[in-house]
Amino acid sequence: MKSPLLSLPGAVPGEGPDEGVAAHYGDLFREQRALADGTGFVDLSHRGVVTVTGADRLSWLHLLLTQHVSELPAGEATEALILSAHGHIEHALYLVDDGETTWAHVEPGSQGDLIAYLESMKFFYRVEIADRTEEYAVVHLPAGSIAETPGSAVARETAHGRDLFLPRAGLESFAAASGPAIGVLAYEALRVEAHRPRIGLETDHRTIPHELGWIGTAVHLQKGCYRGQETVARVHNLGKPPRRLVFLHLDGSEVKLPGHGAPIRLAADGEDGRQLGFVTSSARHHELGPIALALVKRNVPVDAELIADSTAASQETVVEP
Repeated sequence: MKSPLLSLPGAVPGEGPDEGVAAHYGDLFREQRALADGTGFVDLSHRGVVTVTGADRLSWLHLLLTQHVSELPAGEATEALILSAHGHIEHALYLVDDGETTWAHVEPGSQGDLIAYLESMKFFYRVEIADRTEEYAVVHLPAGSIAETPGSAVARETAHGRDLFLPRAGLESFAAASGPAIGVLAYEALRVEAHRPRIGLETDHRTIPHELGWIGTAVHLQKGCYRGQETVARVHNLGKPPRRLVFLHLDGSEVKLPGHGAPIRLAADGEDGRQLGFVTSSARHHELGPIALALVKRNVPVDAELIADSTAASQETVVEP
């Protein structure tokens, strides 16, 4: 989905998973500061929007998701995962129920596979699943924003801000009333600062929730059975996920940021040392400078100096070994 807001002055298109919306509007650090101060909005209209309606929607979703949603109050936001049979992360859903419909936004382009799986699990339950991406756009208002939620929108409010499911027809008028527009690079920089994982960046084909700190925020450990629960319970009881998420402060003298997949090694071993992990996301932060998230082997010492590709990096613990 290509956003009409790419026609706004200064808009530079995003790339990779954020193609279709603006990476920035000409001043990355100004946009970051505005977002941190609770002003402006972020166009996330490239994300997929899925709804579930019907009398059984919450009890049915409860059987499929890692989160406890059977009694989810109307208006209360939550997030949840769908795992493979081996406990690997397949989908991340950012949810809210309005009392009649459960709304979720997901990674761009992933809604088709998600809906195919949900349809295969309907059986006799009274639920209807719909792809609403062409009708609704997601926009993000930062925490502290005083912008009003349009009456036609559904709001999902968390400690990090307010996500709105907004009719696409009203996207341009919303932008005119709620500016300034802020690009996804600023949004991503604050996400990295907050250590919040993103599927497809912090995950690969074998990532389990414990490695990313998703236990507690997206996985409920006292709920009933769901696909992949055996792995979740086993790793939780043993306390030994094979990898762990770390936050990196990168050497600011380097011109180029290490990209997604850049190898992580011990600084003492140099660039020819054994690879111990990889960079998942990197960003230039308006206060912290160049930063990144990385997934490293559990036994990497928490105080070890690292290199990301060829860039020196000091680590902060996100997930305990």
